[in-house]
Amino acid sequence: MIRLASVSVQGRGATDQLLSAVVARLQAEGIRVGGALRRQETQGETSICNNDLWLLPDGPIARITQDLGVGSTACRMDAGALEEAAGTATARLIAGGIDLIVLNKFGVSEAEGRGFRALIVEAQSRNVPVLIGVSAAHRAAFERFAGDMATELSPKESAILTWCLTAAKPTASPVVEA
Repeated sequence: MIRLASVSVQGRGATDQLLSAVVARLQAEGIRVGGALRRQETQGETSICNNDLWLLPDGPIARITQDLGVGSTACRMDAGALEEAAGTATARLIAGGIDLIVLNKFGVSEAEGRGFRALIVEAQSRNVPVLIGVSAAHRAAFERFAGDMATELSPKESAILTWCLTAAKPTASPVVEA
């Protein structure tokens, strides 16, 4: 059974904040969450170009952007760092013990068949549910990828938690009486 859900929130960083709050609540409920979330800005950061992912459940932080120097006006994705982060998250899933995958976004890399796309497919093949942030800019690409298999959730923490807790609930083994 495919269990794939997306959520979209208007406003810069709003999806990241919502997913971070959801993951904290899920972990408090004992749900073993894998995947990656965008690290919330820390004091002292001087570059708006930095993009760091917190690899769930326990790190490390992976910087997935390149510093192009003082004169640069563009931010650049570090494809190698992104693929390494996706590989780490996928290896954790394969090792077992993950109840739910949460990803901060389905972006350009995923739309092109890279990034965390293999993790999503691997999770689905292992019957591990996936929750992913999807922006309006990448909604069409996500829908082409997911087809009619994904559920679009309301951007309310309670609705997302309900879906996650239901989807990640381990199936009880039947009791065999001797």
